[in-house]
Amino acid sequence: MENTSKTIEILGDLILINNDRIEGYERALKEIENDPANADLIPMFLRFIDDSRRYKVELGTEIAALGSEINTGTTIPGKLHRAWLSIKEAFTGHDRHSILEECEFGEDAIKKTYQEALNEEVLAAYIREMLMEQEEELIEAHDEIKELRDSVS
Repeated sequence: MENTSKTIEILGDLILINNDRIEGYERALKEIENDPANADLIPMFLRFIDDSRRYKVELGTEIAALGSEINTGTTIPGKLHRAWLSIKEAFTGHDRHSILEECEFGEDAIKKTYQEALNEEVLAAYIREMLMEQEEELIEAHDEIKELRDSVS
């Protein structure tokens, strides 16, 4: 029973960090919605939002199968980071580099959370496999954001 509780906790944390990711990209979309110079980022941000929604469904399905309910909030650090970003905006504006830098920060956070989850020994093999597949896509997303950020002069 302890393994089940721990697994539910791990999957719940992953849902929360995916909620943070969705909110982060929705916020980024608002920042660039009237900026033609950054319009090329919109499809990518929408794809990442869709990916996290899919991950949440997959994670939530497993939580439900384990007999628990799905947490629908966001993480406290995620909320604090978004509040800090609002303050930072007043000083730095919304240039492409800063937007991509903040997106990369978020991608680093979700990658770290997935790595920590995968280090847990309580996870069943099929859950571990699902998390590894999600993590692989997240690493690709991170690298895509980093490459774009590095290309901005």
